[in-house]
Amino acid sequence: MKDTISKKEQRDVLRRLLVYAKTYRRSFTLAFLLLLSATAADIISPILVKVFIDDYLVPRQLETRSLVLLGAAYILLHLAKVMVQYFQLVKFNEIAFRIIQNIRVDVFSKVQRLPMRYFDQTPVGSIVSTVTNDTEAIKEMFVDVAAAFVQNGFFLIGIFIAMFFLNVKLALFCFILFPVIYGLMKTYRRFSSTFYYQMREKLSQLNTKLNESLQGMNIIQIFRQERRLLREFAAVNEEHYQAGLKSIKLDGLLLRPAVDLIYVLTLLLVLSFFGIASQTSPIEVGVLYAFVNYLERFFEPVNQMMMRLSIYQQAIVSASRVFTLLNEEEQSMESSSASTPTIRKGIIEFKNVTFSYDGKRDILKNISFKVKEGETVALVGHTGSGKSSIINLLLRFYPIKAGEITIDGYSLYDLTNEEIRRKIGLVLQDPFLFAGTVKDNIVLHDHTIGEEAIEEAVQFVQAHRFIEALPDKYEHQAAERGTNFSSGQRQLIAFARTIVRNPKILVLDEATAHIDTETEEAIQTALSRMKEGRTTIAIAHRLSTIQNAHLILVLHKGEVVERGTHQQLLEKKGLYYKMYLLQNGLAESHSCQPKKTQSPNL
Repeated sequence: MKDTISKKEQRDVLRRLLVYAKTYRRSFTLAFLLLLSATAADIISPILVKVFIDDYLVPRQLETRSLVLLGAAYILLHLAKVMVQYFQLVKFNEIAFRIIQNIRVDVFSKVQRLPMRYFDQTPVGSIVSTVTNDTEAIKEMFVDVAAAFVQNGFFLIGIFIAMFFLNVKLALFCFILFPVIYGLMKTYRRFSSTFYYQMREKLSQLNTKLNESLQGMNIIQIFRQERRLLREFAAVNEEHYQAGLKSIKLDGLLLRPAVDLIYVLTLLLVLSFFGIASQTSPIEVGVLYAFVNYLERFFEPVNQMMMRLSIYQQAIVSASRVFTLLNEEEQSMESSSASTPTIRKGIIEFKNVTFSYDGKRDILKNISFKVKEGETVALVGHTGSGKSSIINLLLRFYPIKAGEITIDGYSLYDLTNEEIRRKIGLVLQDPFLFAGTVKDNIVLHDHTIGEEAIEEAVQFVQAHRFIEALPDKYEHQAAERGTNFSSGQRQLIAFARTIVRNPKILVLDEATAHIDTETEEAIQTALSRMKEGRTTIAIAHRLSTIQNAHLILVLHKGEVVERGTHQQLLEKKGLYYKMYLLQNGLAESHSCQPKKTQSPNL
C-alpha cells in the first residue's frame, strides 16, 4: 500500500474538486466579492491612521471637524468590514456544505452500484471512514483554505501596493520574501502529504477494527477476546498517534515558528533601513508606523496561509481516498443491446459454467444443468462445494469466467438488473432486517404494494400470528438488523418480503434453517403452494426438506458429482446416500467423500 500521493495526483484531485465547485460559481463569485470588500477595508485602515499622524498629529493641526470625519470614516470602515465578513463567512460555509453534500451522495450512490467483489476485498470500516471522515475533511478546504488563500492573496497584493506608495526602494527589497516563503510552503507540502496519508489510513483501520468488534461482540465476549482486541486496537491507535505526532512536529517547525523568524529578521532590516535613512534626512513617523504595520499585516496572512496548508493537505489526501472509491469499476454486466427481454416462464440453464472469485482458483468447474418451468432443483453438498456461488451467479452478483447462463433462452447478461431483481425472489439463511417498521421491512418502501397484498403475503407464510401479537402490529419498530425479533420471526418476515412481490423464480438458501419444527411444518405447506407455477432453486443442508425436488444436484469441490431425484440418489449409494445416512444417524464407518473411481454423472 502506498503511503503518499504524487504531485500529479494532487493536481488531479484539486481539479476534480473544482468541478464540484463550478456548480456554485455564482455563489462563489458573490462570496469572493464580499471577501475582497472586507480585505480592502482592512488595507485602507492603516492609511487613515497614517493620514491622522502625519497630517494632523505631528503638525498639531487638530481641527475638530476634520478629526471627527476621519474618526467616523475609520469606525464606519471597521463596521462595514465586520458586517461583510459575517456574510462572506456564512456564504462560504453554505457552499462548502452543499459541495460535501453532493460528494457524499455521489459516494453513497457509488457504493450501491459496486460489485460484490469490492465488498469482499474492502473492510466495511474503511468504506464508512471514506464516506464520513474523509468527506468532512474536504469541507474544511472550501471553508478555510479557499477563502483564506484568496483573501490573504488579495491582502498581500494590496499591502505591497501600499508599501510602494510609502517607499519604493523598501517595497522592492521586500520582494525577496516571496521566494523564501514559496520554498517554505513547498517543503512543508512535500513532507506533510506523507504524514497525513498515514493518518488517514490509520484512521480507516481504526474504524475497521471498531466495526469488526461491534459486529462480533457476542463472539468476543463468549471467547474472552476483549484483551486481544484491545491490544490490536491500541496498536493501530498508537500508529495513528505517531503519524499525527510527526505532523505536529512538522507544523511546529515549518509553520508559524519559521514564518515568525523570517518576520523578525525582516523587521530588523526595515528598522535598520529607516535608522540609516534618518541619519541623512528626516523621516515621517506616519510612514514608519504604516510600513511596520503593513509588514506585520504582511506576515499575518502568510502565517494564516501556512496554517491553512495543513488543512489543505488533509483535504487533498482525503479527497484522493474519496475519488479512489468513486473511480472503482462498477463492472456493469448488462448487455448494451436495445432489446429488453423479459422473464415469463423462468426456465434456467447453466451451460459449462466456470467461476472464480479471485481469478486464480476455480470455485465452480463446468457446471451444467437445466431447471424447467415450475420445477424445483435442490443443491446439496458440503461447505465450500459451490452451492452459494451458483446462486450468486444466477443473481448476477459476480461475472462468470466461462460458459453461459440463460433464463427463458436469453443470456443472463441480456436481461436488465431491474428485470432480474423483480422476477427472482431470494430468501437467505440469515435474513437482514432494516431499522424501521415491520411493514417497511416487507414492502421496502415500495408504495405500489397495497395493504391487502401485504396481509395476504403475511398469512401465506404463516407470519400473521406473531405480527398480530406485536404491540403495534405492522407498525412495530424493528431494531437494527432486527435484533428485537427471534431468528424464526426474522425469517418469516423475509418470506413475506419475497412473496408479496410474486416472483417468477424462487431462490431459497436453507430458508427454514432458523424456524422451529412446528412453524416449519406450516412453512413447508406454504412453500409447496408458493412453488406452484414458479421455478425454484433451493440450497439444502437438511436433506429431509428436498425429498420432493424434481432434481437434486450433489456438488463436491465445485463439480456436480451426482444428480437425480431423492430416490434415485439413494439407490446409487454414492455421496448423497452417505450424507443421508449421517443426517439420520444410520452411518457407521462411511466416509462422506465421493469415490475416486466414480465419474460425475453429467
